[in-house]
This record gives sequence, structure tokens and C-alpha cells, in this order.
Amino acid sequence: MTSEEIFSRVDHTLLKASSSWAEIDKLCYEAARYRTASVCVPPSYVKPIKEAFADVVICTVIGFPLGYNVLSVKAFEAREAIAQGASEVDMVINVGEVKNRNFDAVLAEIRALREAAGKHILKVIVETCYLDTDEKIKLCGLVSESGADYIKTSTGFGSAGAVLDDVLLFRKHLAPEVKIKAAGGIRTRDEMEAFINAGADRIGSSSAVAVLARE
Repeated sequence: MTSEEIFSRVDHTLLKASSSWAEIDKLCYEAARYRTASVCVPPSYVKPIKEAFADVVICTVIGFPLGYNVLSVKAFEAREAIAQGASEVDMVINVGEVKNRNFDAVLAEIRALREAAGKHILKVIVETCYLDTDEKIKLCGLVSESGADYIKTSTGFGSAGAVLDDVLLFRKHLAPEVKIKAAGGIRTRDEMEAFINAGADRIGSSSAVAVLARE
């Protein structure tokens, strides 16, 4: 797999709380140069990026990183992010509702964010590190039913990140049209290729450019 092929699947990511504009500017310059799928950035940087980088696809996060914001807040976040220039939104589900087995509420939330995102890409972060196998399978069904475009493994801020076995499990239980984003702790070329070969359509990584551009 060439570096260009990997870059085309990478959401070049910077989501740390202390992210400065200088760091975001560098991220976007790298994304444009290496033609990554998108930049994944804090919501507060969406509008400045849109004004400064016309050719960069902007992804941002909703309810990040804990997911327990109330639904009306998440829906507002999504609409505002899109109005300011985001093309893709990655929402964090309410994991507590999964643990409560309140799956109707989980589905309703994803559907509401699907409506708020409109024609734009919606990725659903399920935070696999907190889920058992049955919960992961159940969420594959809910995401498939919701009309979301992707299921995403992790925020990168939980107790663990992406795991290959989870991507394999997702691909087995998702509807064929639902894609997979693996994120969290993916740092080497071998890891990126392994996740792609396992079925991941996108890789969320802050390391891809640093690793691949020097090879």
C-alpha cells in the first residue's frame, strides 16, 4: 500500500485541549500537501480553517470526548459546525445509555444527529474500550439502522484506542453501506495498513504525516 493510498484514508487529527492556531495551521498545511481525507479538529477552529484553507475537508467532533451532553446540545453543535464550514461530524454516543440498555434513546440520538448533519458525513463514536462484545454488536445494528455513514471505534481520550478485533467484529455485523473509522493509538505504517486491511475505511491519526512523509 502506497503512502498516497494511506493518506487518502487518514483524518489528520489534532484534538488536544491545548491546540494552538499555529499547530492547527501546520496540520492543515500538511493535510493539503499530502491530500489526507480530512483534518479532524476542535469545533472552535472550523471557521478559521474554512477561511484559510479552501481545499481542506474539515471534520469536527460533537459531544466530545465524553458523550453525555444532552441531545439538544449535540444537535446544536452539529448544526453550528456545519454552518461554519465542517463537511464531516464525529459524534460521541452517550455510553451511559448503552450501559442502561436504553437503546431506544441511543438510536434516537444518532437519528437526531443524522438529521442535524443533513447531507454531510456523520460518524458515530462508540468508545469501544467501555463496551462488551454484546454491546458492540448491538451498536452495529443501531448505527446501521440510524442512517449514519460510519461507526468509529474511539475518541482517543478513553482508557484504550482502536483494536483490530473490533474492526473485524464491526465489519461482520454492520450493514454493508456503513463504513468504519478506526482511531486512537494508531501510530505506525504497519498499524495503519493492518486496520485498513481489516476493514477500516478511515484512520484517525495524529501521526500519519510524521511517519509516512519521512519514509
